[in-house]
Amino acid sequence: MSEPLRCREPATGTVQIDDENIRVTRWDFNPGAETGWHRHGWLYVVVPIHDGTLLVELANGETMTAELKAGVSYTRVAGVEHNVVNGGTGFLSFVETELKSLAG
Repeated sequence: MSEPLRCREPATGTVQIDDENIRVTRWDFNPGAETGWHRHGWLYVVVPIHDGTLLVELANGETMTAELKAGVSYTRVAGVEHNVVNGGTGFLSFVETELKSLAG
């Protein structure tokens, strides 16, 4: 039996810079909105603009949550397929910087 179809509102990704070295994208999420399944080709840094809770869905069916604090950055390596969902009850934004010159 297959998993039922899930339909969530898409988060809004706005590319602010995209050159030979970096790509900077601002992500804005209403409660329950998602990025959609994706995989980063480069190491990346995330800077939350708002406090909030992310639900991260992984390709193997596992999930994890991450508590975001405004202005507290974190980094991730390239290559992990995932979907990011606003797991909280309020609006959430972060800025994601992918470092093209440092391949994962």
